Amino acid sequence: MTSFYAKPNAPEPMNVLFVVYPDIVLLDLAGPLQVFTHACRNADHGPAYRTHVASVAGGATATNTILQIDSDPLSDWLVPRRDVAIHTLIVVGGDGAIPASADAVFVDQVRQLADRSARVCSVCSGALVLAAAGLLDGRRAVTHWEDCDYLAAHYPVVNVEVDPIFIKDGKIWTSAGITAGIDMALAIIEEDLGKPAAMAMARSLVTPMVRSGGQSQFSTALDRQLRDAEERFTSLHRWITQNIYRRISVEDMARECGMSPRNFSRRYTETMGVPPAKAVERMRVEAAREMLATTDKALKTVALDFGFQDDERMRRAFLRQIRTTPSDYRRQFRAQCS
Repeated sequence: MTSFYAKPNAPEPMNVLFVVYPDIVLLDLAGPLQVFTHACRNADHGPAYRTHVASVAGGATATNTILQIDSDPLSDWLVPRRDVAIHTLIVVGGDGAIPASADAVFVDQVRQLADRSARVCSVCSGALVLAAAGLLDGRRAVTHWEDCDYLAAHYPVVNVEVDPIFIKDGKIWTSAGITAGIDMALAIIEEDLGKPAAMAMARSLVTPMVRSGGQSQFSTALDRQLRDAEERFTSLHRWITQNIYRRISVEDMARECGMSPRNFSRRYTETMGVPPAKAVERMRVEAAREMLATTDKALKTVALDFGFQDDERMRRAFLRQIRTTPSDYRRQFRAQCS
């Protein structure tokens, strides 16, 4: 197991145990692992956490990259020992999450470890394993936006939310897609060690301490493509993009599709999961985000360029769609890229 030489009189580091299985997403592990490995109580007391990685059999575990991860056997952790009390248990996400959640032996081991842990977390689709273990029953939870429907359908007693970057419900923490594991780890450090320690880690990683908005701000274009797999509305979406600066009504869109407004609205909503007007607003916000991120154009100009009519309407649309304002979005993007 991982160890290091602590300074004399330093508080005992808290054990953070990462649970992995075949075909994890490497960044799901590496991101929060980096955060906890280098988090310090202060300059005098050295590392605050001792990190460990475990899998069912131990040894090398495959990731979704060419790299493998070395791990301890989970059985080493199933026998309670005072010197290795688990402070934070983290189940990593990945392509293998669904098979892992169907492995009764593995799920039972995770359940036993959770009972002995002060805090239990998941990164990305690792939430599926926690749900299979019954640890999310009756709780709010989030996972990668692509897996939210699966989580809700297979575990209906879980209160699945799509947008949050991470959720804390009691001692259970769940995080959204991939890099959201870093956001969650920073929030945990703030809870354990205080805000200065968390801010120091965020600065070191060159990442925001608190990311504005939710994961939905990163998924709209791909979500639209996935929902419209038969490309019923691909040409319409192209037309909307080309005319984004105009007022666009349901009647305009229905005409482009050769349908009556009523039939168009019904079929579009069934396919895309949102009414046509809401979809246009999302596309306006999506286009405006690109302009905000890549130019210094005034907010009023951006609002007019993308059909919001004025900057106040654009601000309200941003708040509805991605839970942040245009100015905050621009500030965040510039901070990440500087």
